[in-house]
Amino acid sequence: MWKAVNIRDYIKENILLFDGAMGTMLQRAGLKAGRLPDLLNMTEPETVASVHAAYVKAGADVITANTFGSSPINLANTPYTVEQVVSAAVRIAKASGARYVAQDIGPLGQLMRPMGTLSFDEAYEAFAEQVKAGVRAGSDVFVVETMSDIYEAKAAVLAIREHSDLPVFCTMTYQQDGRTFVGCDPLGSLLVLEGLGADAIGANCSLGPAEMQNICDIFCEYSRAPVMMQANAGLPFMENGETVYRITADEYVRQVMLMVKKGAGIIGGCCGTTPEMISALRAAINGMKPLSRNPVKITAASSGMKTVVLDGGVYVIGERLNPTGKKRLKAAITQGDTDYILSEALSQKEHGADMLDVNLGLPEVDEAARMKELIPEIQGIVDLPLQIDSADPAAIEAGARIYNGKPLINSVSGKQDSMRRIFPVVKKYGALIVGLTLDEDGIPPTPEGRFAVAEKILKTALSYGIPREDLLIDCLTLTASAQQEQASAALEAIKLVKSRLGLKTVLGVSNVSFGLPGREILNSAFLAAAFGAGLDAPILNPLSVRMMETVRAHRVVINQDRDAREYIASLSQETVQAAAKPETKKSLEEIIAAGEKAKAADAVRELLMTKSALEIINTCFVPALDRVGKLYESGEIFLPQLLRSAETVKAAFEIIDTTAERPKDKTRGDIVIATVQGDIHDIGKNIAGMMLTNYGYNVIDLGKDVPPEKIVETVLARSIRLVGLSALMTTTVQNMGTAISALKAAGADCAVMVGGAVLSEEYAALVDADYYVRDAMEGVRVADKIFGDQDQNPKI
Repeated sequence: MWKAVNIRDYIKENILLFDGAMGTMLQRAGLKAGRLPDLLNMTEPETVASVHAAYVKAGADVITANTFGSSPINLANTPYTVEQVVSAAVRIAKASGARYVAQDIGPLGQLMRPMGTLSFDEAYEAFAEQVKAGVRAGSDVFVVETMSDIYEAKAAVLAIREHSDLPVFCTMTYQQDGRTFVGCDPLGSLLVLEGLGADAIGANCSLGPAEMQNICDIFCEYSRAPVMMQANAGLPFMENGETVYRITADEYVRQVMLMVKKGAGIIGGCCGTTPEMISALRAAINGMKPLSRNPVKITAASSGMKTVVLDGGVYVIGERLNPTGKKRLKAAITQGDTDYILSEALSQKEHGADMLDVNLGLPEVDEAARMKELIPEIQGIVDLPLQIDSADPAAIEAGARIYNGKPLINSVSGKQDSMRRIFPVVKKYGALIVGLTLDEDGIPPTPEGRFAVAEKILKTALSYGIPREDLLIDCLTLTASAQQEQASAALEAIKLVKSRLGLKTVLGVSNVSFGLPGREILNSAFLAAAFGAGLDAPILNPLSVRMMETVRAHRVVINQDRDAREYIASLSQETVQAAAKPETKKSLEEIIAAGEKAKAADAVRELLMTKSALEIINTCFVPALDRVGKLYESGEIFLPQLLRSAETVKAAFEIIDTTAERPKDKTRGDIVIATVQGDIHDIGKNIAGMMLTNYGYNVIDLGKDVPPEKIVETVLARSIRLVGLSALMTTTVQNMGTAISALKAAGADCAVMVGGAVLSEEYAALVDADYYVRDAMEGVRVADKIFGDQDQNPKI
């Protein structure tokens, strides 16, 4: 029997070794392609037990229960409940004699809103059901793994935190470009997971150990939590119709040990790894202690796709989503005019904001409910981190919970009641927090007085376990018209906070000029002085030309704007002319690229008064999608923005459908798409179908788990020229080959393109596909090639 040592204590003194792949071993034992491995816990427990036994014999400290897909969503069409499958899996794993048993929790297989249809609350409830079953079954630790969306990972970690006191390890899965499928970067993911209190964080799957080194570097440099790395056995290949991994155990161990030497303290294996590899790792780490790291401390906020690090430069927090003094915004908040709010958010991003303040505080609205509703909407159209701004702790918590990323919360004061109510929320959700230099006695009139409040806030924050780098201080701007002698007090207080406490600072700038004429003149002068005092993040109106000129000029002076590129671009003749005029109206192409669905509908209605539907599609829709597609392919935007633009085109098409005559027989071509037999994953296929449809192709979607006979029948009956096949699992790639062989045997005169997370050029060649497509945009390029230049005859 193992000595009973809590796993949290164990990883402080020991390198923790997980087991290797489950699916690879089950395939060797005869698991049929596409079958949910979790069901073997019920039907063939001895097969699962034999895999666990092999890894225990190899020296694994942790055996991962066979529960990766045991969500209520995946088990919905099976005869088993989550409770039954999880209980059986944990029981089998415990019987192996392992030191620890981890309950495995994988992704739910659906895109989260706003990209897809799965809400945060629905994801949370699905994970919570698995967690509660695992606690009852006696799991020792939860492992949330293979996550592509940090938002989904957040739902899982919160479900574990709120339904158990067990440790939680969480790993994301990254592509070769260093980001996840939906665009999350390693640093942003790290900030969120660490803030939520994950006991270990890192990466697994998708990449081999050599390809994972750069990801490991980031985690080891910045993570305060133990780093967990579980690579695949290199990249998969096809041999004789089977998926194989060619990396040797020696090479796998060599690469993993490089990560151990960098600071990874929890290791194991993912797809393709075997007991032989785990045994070799056991021998390599015997007698080793985890490397003691000194992670870099940073102050940073993030969204699901963008991380802003306050690194000595200056970063603008846009102030326009605050109803104070803004009648139009106040009406939008009270009347539910979401489109106006989104346009304000987007406009601030386009004018140079780095983060956006979101304040919905009006007495006539349920602020918490509006926060929960609007934050996902705002994050669906802009990728900037948000500052959740409220005086209501309930609204702050509602916003922090639903937020995708690491938010900035505004604010807490030096009042004991404020700190008591706000700091627990900050700690729970891992947010940045702005501390206001006021307390029960009000705003101190002297710089030293404000510094004393800041010091008190810092001391209290630390007592709640909030890292000092997550606290920013607002030294508070008072009006020069009423308290002129106080205007400089904030500047002097900033200097004290920076020099004595080393904290980052925030400041609402425009209040200084309230009640005086020529407000922007005074605001810009005060802003420049604040920068000189050490201000890091001004809260201001990014649509103010004068204010942004001051920001850009300062960035040149402090060497933040290298080669003065941003400064020069902002002073180009076109920019100066545009700034001198009222806000220009966006073209439909620009609206589509920005993803403004409501504006797209209005723009199409207006254009239909002077143009035909065909002209609008050719001169607006297609160029806009091409523009967005190129940005996506170059890595300048990511999947959420691509899908938002696609949805915007869809909304615009609906207007054409209802207001213009559309010859239904005009199409750029018919394309059949399907997820192959045995594979139940269809996210990638659905995205490809949406993009092809928006480019004017008639997509015939056969769904998922499609037999080759159905594909052949459809292709022959409709004289299809192009077929798109998708597979996510290595076990089902061979079924692509079966479908392609069936098409050729039937004499189908069509080309076949294949795609999916596990696919590669080599895989495509081995299954005899004509084209390998890395993503949805490449699928469009292939279709354009097959059907020729038919831009003058799209689907209308």
